[in-house]
Amino acid sequence: MSLRINDVVPDFEADTSQGPIRFHEWIGDSWAILFSHPKDFTPVCTTEFGAVAKLGEEWKKRGTKVIGISVDGVEEHKGWIKDIASFASCDVGFPIIADEDLKVAKLFDMLPADAYLPDGRTPNDSATVRSVFIIGPDKQLKLSMTYPMNVGRNFAEVLRALDALQTANGEGVATPADWNLGQDVIIPTSVSDEDAKAKYGEFETVFPYLRRAKLPQM
Repeated sequence: MSLRINDVVPDFEADTSQGPIRFHEWIGDSWAILFSHPKDFTPVCTTEFGAVAKLGEEWKKRGTKVIGISVDGVEEHKGWIKDIASFASCDVGFPIIADEDLKVAKLFDMLPADAYLPDGRTPNDSATVRSVFIIGPDKQLKLSMTYPMNVGRNFAEVLRALDALQTANGEGVATPADWNLGQDVIIPTSVSDEDAKAKYGEFETVFPYLRRAKLPQM
């Protein structure tokens, strides 16, 4: 069965480039981002890992842990990390899960249950392992997205989506298209005009069902 928004994500034990983990324990009380890759030493994935590494301080500001996963082993990960650090000109501070038996890829429905890695495999054999999962401190899936192998992910968008999720969940609001921190949010239709005015002060009514306001602390 596929993993849906608000499902509790699977817990698992795995070896990583920074030692063994139990996933839920590793998340702790943080937000977490799991981003997956079909193979080490591949061009698009190297640029993506570099992008995530460069955003290290931004993840920390948001109380978010990031962890990569690839269907290669720990020693291959450690070798690849050297290339990533060289490419990005920064340290790779996050762990990479070694998913050689495809256990995690199958738990997160990135590969079918009967998938296996043939001898002499190529990235095409695990091509769907190109996903991003944003997970809340409650261990529930908040957002997921999957890309093809020939399109690099935009981690500025992942960061923006994380900001939107944390704001929406923390403030009880919604965010409009293309929203960024500091911009107006959408007042839920379940909130009356009277309560909205008490909470937000002035707000804009575009339609009865679309009201925009600025959060007090923003």
